[in-house]
Amino acid sequence: MITPEQTQELHASEVYWTARAMQEQGSRFYRALGDALHAADAANRRLILTTWPDACWDFYRRGLRLRAAEGEG
Repeated sequence: MITPEQTQELHASEVYWTARAMQEQGSRFYRALGDALHAADAANRRLILTTWPDACWDFYRRGLRLRAAEGEG
């Protein structure tokens, strides 16, 4: 379970890199979830992030590493 601080950080973050990590590194389910996260409006984005917080946190951290590897962090 992620901490309240991690939850706050996750909800405040830009979802592009989280979604991209899901699309590039996830199973078929998480690739589809990454597509949904990228396309979601604010309410549905919040629903995705609160339904799968641990997985979203993992992919958020992976997304930060992707962003850093591409020199955008």
